[in-house]
Amino acid sequence: MQLIFEKSRPGRTGFKIQKKDVPATAKLPENLMRKTDTGLPEVSELDVIRHFSGLANMNFCVDTNFYPLGSCTMKYNPKFTEKAADFEGFREVHPLLPQLMGGGVLTQGCLEILYNMEMLLNEITGMDAFTMQPLAGAHGELTGAMIIAAYHKSRKNNKKYVLVPDSSHGTNPASAAIAGFDVIVIPSDKDGVMDINEYGKHLGEDVAGVMLTCPNTLGILNPRVKEICEMGHKAGALMYYDGANLNAILGKMRPGDVGFDIVHLNLHKTFATPHGGGGPGAGPVGVKEHLAEFMPISKVVRRTDGTFCLDYNYPKSIGYIAPFYGNFGVIVKAYAYLLMLGKSGLIDAAEKAVLNANYVRAKLDGFYKLPYNRKCMHECVFSAEKQKSNGVSALDIAKYLISRGFHPPTVYFPLIVKEALMIEPTETESKETIDRFIDAMKDAAELAEKDPGIFAKMPDNTPVQKPDEVKAARDLDIRWRG
Repeated sequence: MQLIFEKSRPGRTGFKIQKKDVPATAKLPENLMRKTDTGLPEVSELDVIRHFSGLANMNFCVDTNFYPLGSCTMKYNPKFTEKAADFEGFREVHPLLPQLMGGGVLTQGCLEILYNMEMLLNEITGMDAFTMQPLAGAHGELTGAMIIAAYHKSRKNNKKYVLVPDSSHGTNPASAAIAGFDVIVIPSDKDGVMDINEYGKHLGEDVAGVMLTCPNTLGILNPRVKEICEMGHKAGALMYYDGANLNAILGKMRPGDVGFDIVHLNLHKTFATPHGGGGPGAGPVGVKEHLAEFMPISKVVRRTDGTFCLDYNYPKSIGYIAPFYGNFGVIVKAYAYLLMLGKSGLIDAAEKAVLNANYVRAKLDGFYKLPYNRKCMHECVFSAEKQKSNGVSALDIAKYLISRGFHPPTVYFPLIVKEALMIEPTETESKETIDRFIDAMKDAAELAEKDPGIFAKMPDNTPVQKPDEVKAARDLDIRWRG
């Protein structure tokens, strides 16, 4: 495909407004007129349209291909939720419009959605209060860690540590550290869950909180999660639930019911918006009643007359953690998604996510090493160590899958698994699609034994095939020079 600069021809233009059709008042002041060439390509309107349409067709996207990325839940996003977020009353509303008086009618619907969404998430998670402000999962983690810090500070507790399993979501340690805590990593046991004996050894009066991803990044649910929460509370710690993998337990287990005090969710993973590409996301945070006074301001409240407004009267609040009220469009999509599925639909989604992951795990067992060979939840983690002995790495397998038309699974994460291949088929993919992916994975394993050299050529059918990745990272140069 030619670059748009290569299509450029001197003097060629697209649609041009005739000077006689431009009012004199529309003329730009002389000081705003360009004095030098912009360096932009000179192309026709058709060339521009065809160029960007061609680029779009080259994109690998969830609308056209299967994304088995582990820990990212690249599910489809229903088009009707996109339509809901695009309603003029949501798309065009300004966050500084009046809440109640005069033009307040323009914002009441938005405030009602925020309020209703909080109530729905309370019910789903077993929490008592939610904030919709955090803009992503890691942002939600930081918000939760700040609430932990504010809670202990208000009680003059001298606590400095947060415990994090080595199978937790990767941003947990960073979020705790940014909030001012020292992080202690607890190793996994032979079953792939946090070693409860090591956990007990590190629990003390100086531990402020415990951050647990459940199911963890191996796709395994810790069967002793309630006991872990009880142990943490006995030591005076708050229990934090990383909800990145909530889609595995929807309608089956509520974090608040097993002892968690704080939870963050990833609306862009669990409820309608695919994750990836840098956003947008939403990471709302829920808390139990004893932590509600520390929540970010402002909070949407319902008045006695049924109208909605923003309440700023929280003296112990950690303050604003995002501009205005979060990524509102993502929240609207999640709200529409929840209304569409209802309770039974969410339970069905969780069951299918777990079923699909275990189907993949069973079908590929023997072709790849399973470091923790037990029933999983929403994702399963294999190792390419067996293939590595023939010189074929997890990255090689990932590039082979690109040639077969599949987005690769997550590779080299979690870090506790060598040559990791983390696969999450999600609840929305058909058996036929998953079977095609399984066949491609089996073919890769067989080629690694019979013809390992072929992987050096992969991917062999993409516009960019074998870049120097180190040079691209260290010396990125994307400027056109002619």
